[in-house]
This record gives sequence, structure tokens and C-alpha cells, in this order.
Amino acid sequence: MKRFEELFEELKKKVAADDPDSGTVKAIRAGKHAIGKKVLEEAGEVWMAAEYEGKEKTAEEISQLLYHLQVMMIACDLEMDDIYKYL
Repeated sequence: MKRFEELFEELKKKVAADDPDSGTVKAIRAGKHAIGKKVLEEAGEVWMAAEYEGKEKTAEEISQLLYHLQVMMIACDLEMDDIYKYL
């Protein structure tokens, strides 16, 4: 099991390594617009899972949303502290 901060560090390392086979690297290369579309898609899936699919599916969808939010953070050169100051 990974924690939010651990996953974020792992994703940043993948991007820094620029592995062309990495889905994260491909997402970063696709740009903020494409990442934003995935964020919106995943947010909708979270909502639908919460309404109709139960706790387990909702947790799975939330994990996917968190991943895509982290990819957007990397694309925008944001760090955890940039987010924490607004929590």
C-alpha cells in the first residue's frame, strides 16, 4: 500500500527519468489539457461510484482521481507544500 506522498515522489522520479514506456510520462507529455480531461473524467466516476457502486468501487475511483491530480501537480510544477498551505 502506498501513501499519497510516497506515490507523488515515485511519480516525480518516473517523470525525471523520462521513461517513454511510463504512463505517467506519457500523460505529462500529453499536457495539462489532456490531464485535466482525465481529472474531470475520474471525478465523474467517483461521483457515480459513490451514488451507485458502493464503498469499494468508490475507493478505487478516488485512488484513480488522486493519481491524476498528482500528475497535474507535476505538470504544473507544484509540490505538496504548495497544496498544503490551502488546506
